[in-house]
Amino acid sequence: MTTATRTDSAFDQHIRTAMAWHFGADTGSAFWLAKRPTLGFDPVTDVRGLADLAHFPDVSAELRTVPAEDLIPRGLSGHAFRVYDSGGTTGSPKRIVDSGYRSVMLEWARQRLIDAGVPERGNWLHLGPSGPHVIGFDVAGYAALGRGLFYTVDLDPRWVKRLLGQGRQADTDEYVQHVLDQAETVLSSQPVTVLSTTPPLLEAICARPKLYEAVRRGVRAIIWAGTSISAENLRQLDEVFFPEAAVVGIYGNSLMGVAPQRPPRPDDTHRCVFEPYPDTTRLQLVDDDGALVAPGERGRVRLHLVSEEMFLPNVLERDSAIRVAAADGSPVDGLADVQTYRSVDDVRVIEGVY
Repeated sequence: MTTATRTDSAFDQHIRTAMAWHFGADTGSAFWLAKRPTLGFDPVTDVRGLADLAHFPDVSAELRTVPAEDLIPRGLSGHAFRVYDSGGTTGSPKRIVDSGYRSVMLEWARQRLIDAGVPERGNWLHLGPSGPHVIGFDVAGYAALGRGLFYTVDLDPRWVKRLLGQGRQADTDEYVQHVLDQAETVLSSQPVTVLSTTPPLLEAICARPKLYEAVRRGVRAIIWAGTSISAENLRQLDEVFFPEAAVVGIYGNSLMGVAPQRPPRPDDTHRCVFEPYPDTTRLQLVDDDGALVAPGERGRVRLHLVSEEMFLPNVLERDSAIRVAAADGSPVDGLADVQTYRSVDDVRVIEGVY
């Protein structure tokens, strides 16, 4: 499957090719081959393009319990795979498998980050989750592609969410300070060009003068991801707290991959607009009936991931966003002002620090 940017008609052809792959007896995964008789349609003959993906059920909840081996396409059985977990925000974690797809996507995403002002070279500090979460792999990949050293301060977002769910705010605050202590140790002794972390941790950094000065003095780019942020707080991070650094957002999760902030355009009305990987991913914003909302309107994020390794159609995400019409030459819409639902399927969503 080519990595060149696809037009809409080419993406429809990509979908047809993927249907033959994922539902072929010799190439498809045990998971999707078992699903085929229950769908009520034949994906190989009836799915002709993007619009048809809405006919599939949202199977993402099954990723919590399905054996990971069942997700690997038989056509890739000789490849080495890793298993990554979601953050577990809406329940027990969902799992995906990955062989080489994430690495290819990250090469594209890294160029988007560079276009948005992230230095091409330099050392990185990741102040956020590592395994089993895919974000740690992603950020390590960016650093490696730029020949930079990769420093980490581990963070367990599930522990933070558990503390918050039990009303233990003081324990949460103590844990955050423990994480920041470690970040200060790195930043006070090592040259760091790029800091990758979350909006809540950035706000906590700004409240610690010594740590804040270390970031402002040495870091040339700040990448935020993992939780939502208000437009005003983003403005303050960009203009007030870190005016000399590039402040760049990434929207994403284990299932969809990453949608980096694209470079701003003269007609943008939002400070940050995300775009997904156009080769394999479409993020649609839909209303309660599943219909696309108009540009400028808010809708719930619906994911279609169509890669050689994973096929995840018609997945309703935990987030809403404002639809930004595709720019000239781009096959994908943008997303702005991403916000998290307070509850999903009667499960209270706790963002925590990731």
